[in-house]
Amino acid sequence: MDLATDRNNTIVTFSELARQRLIDALTEQNVRGSAAVRIAATGRGAGGITYAMALTSDGSPEPGDAVQDEGDFKILVDAETLPKLRGATVDFVDELMGSGFKIDSPSAGWDDPLAEGIQKLIDGEISAGVASHGGQVELIDVKDNVVYVRLGGGCQGCGMVDVTLRQGIEHLIQQEFPQIHSVVDTTDHASGHNPYYEPSKGGADADASPFYQPAKG
Repeated sequence: MDLATDRNNTIVTFSELARQRLIDALTEQNVRGSAAVRIAATGRGAGGITYAMALTSDGSPEPGDAVQDEGDFKILVDAETLPKLRGATVDFVDELMGSGFKIDSPSAGWDDPLAEGIQKLIDGEISAGVASHGGQVELIDVKDNVVYVRLGGGCQGCGMVDVTLRQGIEHLIQQEFPQIHSVVDTTDHASGHNPYYEPSKGGADADASPFYQPAKG
């Protein structure tokens, strides 16, 4: 069911600095007043939910989207993300590693006991194993006994990542949780330092230009 555009339908709150930085970006691209910002939950790790923000120049919602009207721009949120985002705040931070938007959400942890158990396994034994070569493992989702992960650090673009996935990560997860059929790697390895996967052609939203590095809520 679509949610009508309503300035009182507050899903997420922007700090004054975040709002101004976003308006500056829209003004610079000459899309202020017509563009929309899509916010989507991309996973859930030890620190909470991870999100991504992307600018959609035509500002058109997709079926099922919730729309928050901010005047100078609209916020688009898909139905799956909506309960994970409601009540969150967006701020703009300057840090040593760079500046950017950060989303803090009151939602934390996993509702599914299976996902929670797999998260604990990843945070412990699995993370310790891949950390020896600078790798990182993030649990994205668990659906129909399939585990979806994203690999970072030394694992991204590594030529041995399939061995790590099958003989390491998948083996340990299935050993602890035999109901798991498989582990799927959702990583974009083409953007790693030593990519060996071909980048996908096109995308679900070719008009969406990402300008935000996902931050843990």
